[in-house]
Amino acid sequence: MPASLSFDLHVLTARLDRAADRILRAEVGVSYSRFLTLFMVTAVDATSQRALAECLGVTEPSVSRMTRVLSGAGLLRVEADSRGGNRRALALTPEGQDLVERCCELLDAEFGALMRRSGVPPEAYARNTTRLLAALGNNGIELVRP
Repeated sequence: MPASLSFDLHVLTARLDRAADRILRAEVGVSYSRFLTLFMVTAVDATSQRALAECLGVTEPSVSRMTRVLSGAGLLRVEADSRGGNRRALALTPEGQDLVERCCELLDAEFGALMRRSGVPPEAYARNTTRLLAALGNNGIELVRP
């Protein structure tokens, strides 16, 4: 099979996601998907279940189940939204914030070490990834239509 940038990016992302899950489960006792859910609440200000579902690319019922689990674990506050309706406002508890910070430090260290071992400077990779994400935009249309 000939080299394909799109396939390589897909494989890299999938492998990094699986590695992150293994690392977090072993070191912190939390899955990568639970970490991402907590991370998105603060990283992109996904403070409603609808916004969180959009950020994660999953359904609202899936987010509802995940937020229920994280709330039950004392990591996330889920409250009725002041705007009314069936909306739920989300905020990390102090324990949730601590967990996110520990996970970020752990993953940054592990993936930084991986990059250095492979000869990829982490700082350059971070700059280029930021540039790619900015070019992609919020919905990916810029990727197809510059």
